Amino acid sequence: MKKLLGAIFIAILGLSFVSTSAFADAAKGQKLYVKKLKKACKKSGIDNGGVLAKKHTQAEWKVANDAGKLNAEIKKFCPKAKDLKKKYLKHIYDFLYNFASDSGNVPSC
Repeated sequence: MKKLLGAIFIAILGLSFVSTSAFADAAKGQKLYVKKLKKACKKSGIDNGGVLAKKHTQAEWKVANDAGKLNAEIKKFCPKAKDLKKKYLKHIYDFLYNFASDSGNVPSC
């Protein structure tokens, strides 16, 4: 019985570490914006990530993400930006969604 409970505890503990990294993170999205998009967006007159995020409401960013057109939507405002890898898009989306025009949040980038 002790071994079974110990194994269950270890499994739950292990899953908690794995599952937290599977979720998108707005802070990571902000860092990715600075690293991957800032230079290309600045050439288009978008000074920071907050300006890009405020181009749409949360619902509009959600529609673009759900349709798989987030890269295309970003390129509308930052034409010189390269397509982002799928693993980055979930974090960029979370950033854009959290700082959208109707969110009331202001990023620090």
